[in-house]
Amino acid sequence: MLELKHIKKSFDGVPVLRDINLEIDSGEIVSILGPSGCGKTTLLNIILGFTQADAGEMRFDEEDILHVPMEERGFNIVFQDYALFPNLNVQQNVTYGLRNKKDIATAKEVSGLIELLGLKEHLGKKIEQLSGGQKQRVALARTMVMKPKILLLDEPLSALDGVIKESIKSKIKEIAREYHLTTIIVTHDPEEALTLSDKVCIMNQGTIAQYGRPEDIINAPEEEFVKTFILKQLEIKRNNIMSLFRDSEAKRLQVV
Repeated sequence: MLELKHIKKSFDGVPVLRDINLEIDSGEIVSILGPSGCGKTTLLNIILGFTQADAGEMRFDEEDILHVPMEERGFNIVFQDYALFPNLNVQQNVTYGLRNKKDIATAKEVSGLIELLGLKEHLGKKIEQLSGGQKQRVALARTMVMKPKILLLDEPLSALDGVIKESIKSKIKEIAREYHLTTIIVTHDPEEALTLSDKVCIMNQGTIAQYGRPEDIINAPEEEFVKTFILKQLEIKRNNIMSLFRDSEAKRLQVV
């Protein structure tokens, strides 16, 4: 279990996180959801160890880790831009972290992960030859071979569309269940959070507006912000989809 108690963080005297309290059970998929500037990325960075909290407690499996260096926590992150090495092929990217820590994963485990993520036929390809979805799967594989205690994902689906996005969502769920891996996702998209996660933490101006199961958030929003934010974002998405459809239809008619 990961426990955060009374976490606070300010930058240049401006509060970004205000008394954050959060419990994440082992093996859960939890999304941290909210608009830009709400503090979700700062919270992710504090969990990772990239940013230090000003106050509070953070415990993992009952051990105090708030001041444990990032490299000693055993957590790992997949960045929004994948952060893959363009000069290496897929196989080399996936196994890069094992160069200095060869005992972490066996060849059989690496092979099984590559199979799980459907990368076997792409192992010899350069990163520039891959689609966005394939790059995301490589980034996931590279992180997973290091056997993280917690998997952190920063906007993992933001650059993906349609069927590819659904495929990656399915893979994230499959990995979390297969490895009983606690997974924390930062996203601004309610649809992603509500369909991907066991629980959703909705943030607003540095505080947690609501934390609970997707069905509870949908059926019983505890604050007006929760209700309006979700409805507004889903309406924006619907309008964007309709706009794309109209543009596509206009182009089709021009061709005809």
